[in-house]
Amino acid sequence: MSTRAVLEVIALGAEDAVAAQAGGADRLEVVTDIAADGLTPSVEGFAAIRAAVDIDLRVMVRLADGFAAGDVDRLVRVAGELRTAGADQFVLGFLDPDGGVDLDAVERVVAELDGCAWTFHRAIDRAADRDALRKHLADLPGLDTYLTAGSATGVDDGLPTLLRETARHGEPGYEQQVLVGGGLRLDHVPTLRAAGVDAFHIGGAARPGGWSEPVSVSAVERWRAAVDG
Repeated sequence: MSTRAVLEVIALGAEDAVAAQAGGADRLEVVTDIAADGLTPSVEGFAAIRAAVDIDLRVMVRLADGFAAGDVDRLVRVAGELRTAGADQFVLGFLDPDGGVDLDAVERVVAELDGCAWTFHRAIDRAADRDALRKHLADLPGLDTYLTAGSATGVDDGLPTLLRETARHGEPGYEQQVLVGGGLRLDHVPTLRAAGVDAFHIGGAARPGGWSEPVSVSAVERWRAAVDG
């Protein structure tokens, strides 16, 4: 079994997906509308990416900018449509107005996923109490990853939190993998790897030309080399 670190790259379409896989990505986060920080893709968009690559895909379940669930019935319906289309890994996360986890919304969507693996995304970085959020979610089926920068403002500010939470791995609420992303730079990687972080998430860093340009194979290759140490 491979023990190399996970490198996850955001893909907006099949061109991104092919380039990311060619550069050495292990997994893609599939989204649309990056101006809203990544929303649920269409079934057709997901299917095009699925047909283009053979690495793991985690599909976003999020219908509007921000971290409120909004129309939960629609979220559940969209998740079901993606499952029917073959999606088997997901990304989601919803907060209530006080910054606590919206457990009802999360549980309803997770029930539709029928045991599939999923990531709780950077809503954790906006939570009023990160530890409480983790413990509320601890027993939900399929939750295996937290995507986090350690801070709402990015890895620079969140690094101490990331190191503390990584050191707690295996404790109740801390069994899941820490996937670091959000203002992540190559110079952060050695410190995080030395602390035991073994999963990294990039979006803009895979696109030297900006979000209007596709993923760069060479940029992903640089990240692959860095996370492999």
